[in-house]
Amino acid sequence: MKPGERPGQEAIASKGWIGAHRYLILRRLSQLGILALFMAGPWLGYWIVKGNLASSLTLDTLPLTDPLVALQMLFAGHLPEAAALTGVFIVLVFYLLVGGRVYCSWVCPINIVTDTAEWLRMRLNIKSGAQLSEKARYWLLGAILVVSAISGSIAWELINPVSMVYRGLIFGMGLAWGVVAAVFLLDLFVGRRAWCGHLCPVGAFYGLLGEGAVLRVAAVKREECDDCMDCFAVCPEHQVIKPALKGADKGLGPIIASGHCTNCGRCIDVCTRDVFTFTTRFSHPATVPAAVNNERDAPRRSQPEITKAERQSAG
Repeated sequence: MKPGERPGQEAIASKGWIGAHRYLILRRLSQLGILALFMAGPWLGYWIVKGNLASSLTLDTLPLTDPLVALQMLFAGHLPEAAALTGVFIVLVFYLLVGGRVYCSWVCPINIVTDTAEWLRMRLNIKSGAQLSEKARYWLLGAILVVSAISGSIAWELINPVSMVYRGLIFGMGLAWGVVAAVFLLDLFVGRRAWCGHLCPVGAFYGLLGEGAVLRVAAVKREECDDCMDCFAVCPEHQVIKPALKGADKGLGPIIASGHCTNCGRCIDVCTRDVFTFTTRFSHPATVPAAVNNERDAPRRSQPEITKAERQSAG
């Protein structure tokens, strides 16, 4: 990425606009398609899926239940019914395979709001912002479970932006507009990726779930990296990239191991050298012999320069 240039421009010139946005396009189709399946019933009378992302029944046969909602029920002192437990099992298996935070990047409609805020933040060149701790989301996750235990209810779902949007689309947005606007303004002015990357307890839960996931992004051609920093600039959880991309000296493998990688594919989109690709956690060794790394070309920029660019991309 050249000074003053937005990330992804080289990829657009190299791959074309669609090629440089293919996973972004697929994610939008996925998010809007899932939303349409839920809305087809109340809006058009075609009840393909009943319910919402917290709990649903597809074609009157397939139950799906948000594991976090079920966990809150347990803390509230309520044992989910058999169908709900079946739904929890199916959802857990799915996200253990594809990555927990795939929920955030491929399913959650709020992701469209936060991505829009990030897009506008880049164009307005907003660099400043609060330095929020990444651990805050874990404190909030613990807090909603404590509140469930004290109140005996799934209190978080009353104010969960995702649930509010679904209820709002069916019964009228009302207060939901205010919540969506608050999340947008939070990410635009308060801190980069403030909601999804630092505060959202749902993302924290699915990040923990994704620690053991099978599907992974890997920097399989990391020796080809030219330190353009585009991947760091577009990644919603850019701290997960460095160990895989720059960890050969420490014997780290090329797979992005953090459960907070959302498998969004943006790093794949914007890389002109095709450094990244989707793979599985079993496809590459966990360590790389130091001798192999010594044979590779030295990076074009020093580590301090990379660290500085990371701070700039983080705003």
